[in-house]
Amino acid sequence: MTGQPRREPALLVTIGLLELIFHAAVRSIRKGHGNALVGLMINIAQTLALVLVFWAVFAFIGLRGAGLRGDFLLFLMTGVFLFMCHVKALSAVVGSEGPTSPMMKHAPMNTIVAIGGAALGELYIQVLSLFAVLFLYHALWTPLEVHQPAAAFGVLLLAWFAGVAIGMVMLAIKPWAPNAVKLVTQIYTRFNMIASGKMLVANTLPASFLPYFTWNPLFHLIDQSRGFTFINYNPFNTSLAYPIYFALTVLVLGLMGEFYTRRNVSLSRTARQ
Repeated sequence: MTGQPRREPALLVTIGLLELIFHAAVRSIRKGHGNALVGLMINIAQTLALVLVFWAVFAFIGLRGAGLRGDFLLFLMTGVFLFMCHVKALSAVVGSEGPTSPMMKHAPMNTIVAIGGAALGELYIQVLSLFAVLFLYHALWTPLEVHQPAAAFGVLLLAWFAGVAIGMVMLAIKPWAPNAVKLVTQIYTRFNMIASGKMLVANTLPASFLPYFTWNPLFHLIDQSRGFTFINYNPFNTSLAYPIYFALTVLVLGLMGEFYTRRNVSLSRTARQ
């Protein structure tokens, strides 16, 4: 007798999917470096190097105050942390396995698991790096005072989410134009060194300069995070609504593009690129 295949409960399917994403995240972390601790140290070193470079630039040109009353290094770190989390999440998603990857031949592996694993793995590294750097700064340099730490951490998660959303769009286009996606990703990352406004205070920018930055969701997130970090700073040129709506819209477009690519791309097309 032939019977209907038994369908598993939705809860069990969801738990199984989350378990797969967890293992994919572990694999993504281990893939970057064989030793997870060394990989974490490398990311911490990159973050510290970026903070020290900007500190040296500000010290050289005599703008240590930066127009914001408070801990100057904490001001720099709020920008660097969100920038690193955003661009690293984008790069991780773009670099995850696509529909033509050999990993997709192993059931129940799929592209959503690969994307989720890469994104969560990068978030894990960035959050650990953040707490490690802040602990070292608090213990070795000066006690930290963050006005609303939970809200500031929430903005960091939004920066990660926006990077994942943009990465989804790039990943959907990647099988059709891999070289173009690689170039655009590099340009976006380099351009955000300036356009993210991590070295600027949005409240001090002239009105004529604001349009050059306000299109960028990362600019809004960095400025809002400083509003939650410093008790005497109230951002009035940026908002949280814009990056949230932007990220959700781009994520939907990325999911639609990924679905189309998964159904239509072929191994032979990828091999010809």
